[in-house]
Amino acid sequence: MIIWLTLLSGLVLLILGAEVLVKGASRLATFFGVPSLVIGLTIVAFGNSAPELTVSVKDAFDGEAELAIANVVGSNIVNVLVMLGISSIILPLAIANQLLRQDLPILVGLSLVLVLFVQDGQLGKIEQS
Repeated sequence: MIIWLTLLSGLVLLILGAEVLVKGASRLATFFGVPSLVIGLTIVAFGNSAPELTVSVKDAFDGEAELAIANVVGSNIVNVLVMLGISSIILPLAIANQLLRQDLPILVGLSLVLVLFVQDGQLGKIEQS
């Protein structure tokens, strides 16, 4: 029972914290005359990455760099796949030719490089730099 209460309270605090972050950043950006598109994209990006940043920084200070790296990689994979999946369910996506010819091969290539780096179960100092 305690575990479920802790999980629920953490979720509530995460939602409230994200709400405060978005509202505060939006007001600050509006005060300085930043365009609403930039405000929206930046706030969504930061609000989406803030929980992962917090966990990764905590893990890094605790000496668990592997967990911090896994958090970043897993978060990026889920964010891309979930956002693309939900977007394409709602409305088919129009893809530019440049994306198919240039960006997609780079994304796949970098993903394969990461898979090669972690084949031995570790991400060494040379691979991290």
